[in-house]
Amino acid sequence: MIPCKAWRILGLVLFLIVWPISTAAMEPVTIMPGAAIGHQFQYWEDTSTCATLDEIRALPDAAWQVQANGRATLGITDSAYWLRVPVVNHTPDSLSLIAELAYSQLDDVTFHVIAEGELVRTFQTGDRRPFYPRDVDHPNSLLRFQLAPQEAKTLYIRVVTEGTMVLPFSLWRENQFYESAGAEQKLQFFYFGSLTVIILINLAVFLTLREKLYLYYCLAIFGYLVFFASIRGFSLQHIYPAFPAVHAQVLMLSIPFLAMFSILFCMEFLRVRSHSPRLRAALIGMLIFEVLYFLAVPFLDYKTGILLAAVSAFVFFSLLMIAGPVSWAAGVRAGIFFTVAWSPLTVGVMATAGRALGVFPENFFTNYAMQIGSGLEAFILTLALADRLYREREQKIQAQADILRQEKARRDAQDRLTYAMTHDPATGLPNRNRFEWMVDEQLKLNPGGSYMVGVARVTGLEEINRTLGLERSERLLKRLAEQMTMLAGQLPMVHATQDSLGRTERVYQISGDSFGLLVDARKAGDDFGALDSALKQLAQPIALDHLAIDPHLKYGAASFPDHGKKASVLIRNAHVAMEMTPRGSFETGFYSGKYDIYDESRLTLISHLREAIQNRQTELYYQPKIRLSTGEVVGVEALMRWFHPERGWVPPDEFIPLAEKTGVIKHLTRWVVDQALADLKSLQSVSPGLTMSVNISARDLLSPGLDELFATALETYGLQAGDVIVELTETAAMDDPDKGLQALERLASSGLKVSIDDFGAGYSSLSYLKRLPADEIKLDRSLLQDICSSDSSRTIAETAITMGRSLGFLVVAEGVEDEASARLLATMGADMLQGFWLCRPAPLESIKDWLLTSSSVV
Repeated sequence: MIPCKAWRILGLVLFLIVWPISTAAMEPVTIMPGAAIGHQFQYWEDTSTCATLDEIRALPDAAWQVQANGRATLGITDSAYWLRVPVVNHTPDSLSLIAELAYSQLDDVTFHVIAEGELVRTFQTGDRRPFYPRDVDHPNSLLRFQLAPQEAKTLYIRVVTEGTMVLPFSLWRENQFYESAGAEQKLQFFYFGSLTVIILINLAVFLTLREKLYLYYCLAIFGYLVFFASIRGFSLQHIYPAFPAVHAQVLMLSIPFLAMFSILFCMEFLRVRSHSPRLRAALIGMLIFEVLYFLAVPFLDYKTGILLAAVSAFVFFSLLMIAGPVSWAAGVRAGIFFTVAWSPLTVGVMATAGRALGVFPENFFTNYAMQIGSGLEAFILTLALADRLYREREQKIQAQADILRQEKARRDAQDRLTYAMTHDPATGLPNRNRFEWMVDEQLKLNPGGSYMVGVARVTGLEEINRTLGLERSERLLKRLAEQMTMLAGQLPMVHATQDSLGRTERVYQISGDSFGLLVDARKAGDDFGALDSALKQLAQPIALDHLAIDPHLKYGAASFPDHGKKASVLIRNAHVAMEMTPRGSFETGFYSGKYDIYDESRLTLISHLREAIQNRQTELYYQPKIRLSTGEVVGVEALMRWFHPERGWVPPDEFIPLAEKTGVIKHLTRWVVDQALADLKSLQSVSPGLTMSVNISARDLLSPGLDELFATALETYGLQAGDVIVELTETAAMDDPDKGLQALERLASSGLKVSIDDFGAGYSSLSYLKRLPADEIKLDRSLLQDICSSDSSRTIAETAITMGRSLGFLVVAEGVEDEASARLLATMGADMLQGFWLCRPAPLESIKDWLLTSSSVV
């Protein structure tokens, strides 16, 4: 390898040799009152990419090449390029200026501003950096700077990119830039809006006709939309500004994506199967190439991917350009439209690909040709599809026998449309719109009444879909709907209404897996036993194709007027109620604002929790754990405590689930790990060898960087990995068994110990638990509540202890509240104990005092 310094010397020598034939003098960009600003710049190629600003400033003027028109296309290169733009303000006004490199795909752009020989500012941007911060909220590389009257400044701009080195430089007065950018934004909005409308129209046609031609067209146009949103930098700006690596991948993926579905559309639209086997074979070959290219994108570097895309574009668009005339010659009418539509797009692609390869210069045509061509192609092909729809419709109309049959067909179509708008196609039940209308009408007619909106949801539908397929899944829903309608007809309390055709409606399908009905509570009185019995009957397995399928129904209810005064609110609250535990022996969960985790007040609680974490208002309490054989205190468990200034002590079971649902759990876990390990260092000064148990949720387990979080904290506080025990519930470990097992193995391989909390409270597979790299299990307190008074409870607890130890785990009994239970657990073989009998959770200093006075407990 040639050292960087040698590269710099070699580059300077080469430019001094060749400058007489490759350079020209350039005057500074002089800004005069009322005159347009020139866009010219000077540039120098740094083949080593190592030159510093001081070395660049030391270059002789002869080393710089002049680009008088402000635009340069230098192809795909490994070199860095430096631009020099001296600017002088010859106006009596202070100027706010914007320097622009109007190509959003430049990877790394560094602006240096020199005034009076001194570096006054350095600003870095580019699409390989997070989008923000930027001087101007715009996809291009922009720099804002000021010029006082008669002041001169020089801009040095370093550009590095793995793609095409396109350098369209402009210098703007700030107000003129915003006017120009605003005008272009309107055009871009029109373009993207037009593509979106075309996608939606054809998607609606596809959903109506179920013809894959329209789906292919929608996906192809969507590919163009994503491609141009990426290449113009809008997706990086608005969708994932903090993830520039995603931006590069999306851009490269969009190219084979649009190509794949363009080929599929072409084959379907031109019907090449029927008239041109050779053309079909060529298109299939190109399709296979694009599929392989799409799959290979994540493994290609950006330069290779873009170069491959540019070269393959020539072949791809040339092939599709041939497809139109071939089909036209074969008598396919669609070939005319395809040829006319594909011509401007092909020209645009050739211009864009040529610019990417450095063959064509950077100008308005090569910059916008493909975008204009794609817009024309989309518009023309939309007309072609409309023509196709029109002709098919015309043929249907002409096929009608007489005017009466035509009129009847129209009426039938209208009835079907009305039915489709108000009924589910699979079950035939009236839909949510119809249900909301019925409920609101009934509440208006009887505002003093007492009603309940009940909702039933098939929670296992997604699993049924994957297992049995959509066709049998729909048959199951239809069977369930028929049974629900039959049972509802036997209950006078279920409100019934009639549609315009006199059909009775009692049960409604308010979504793909949810059903609803309205119950008149006054007709039921206080006896809902019949309704509950019907719900239990409904929840029984359904026989379908010799299979007994359990629909896994969940029920929720909300009452009028207590839980809402209009249908949409009552339906919403009934859905929330499904997540609440049913009262008594009833099957239905009844809504309660107290347990509504989606309530606005609970969402504000999360914002307060964020502030509490930031302001260190949260606190950790610790509960000791002893070894039963010796009575020795072997560890403590960190427990979260939060005192809210207005609500007082907030129970963990109230804010932890909210934190998990909103993502705040990541910040909470980071704070708990750091604080717990810091406190462990302090506790070990009192009790050497003490361990610290830290609870994590399923979301923590599957989040990236958990092992690094522990490793950093261990290193910071000088602790051993074996001093820390990571606790998670068995249900959390089962949320995603494969990924959960991988995550636990990473933690265990780093030396951390793993503990399965609440063992016995879930329904986990024992074979799966055996695979977990766990060191201990903690028996759930529900297994130990009455072991001293109940033979069955004692048997269950002893069995769990024996099973845990036979699986190779240390067994910890938690929630122990009396000495008798502790003694009994010791005889059963439990290894460790934790609970109020030993010590209630307490803050750090209190636990220190307890440790000093409690050398042995048992």
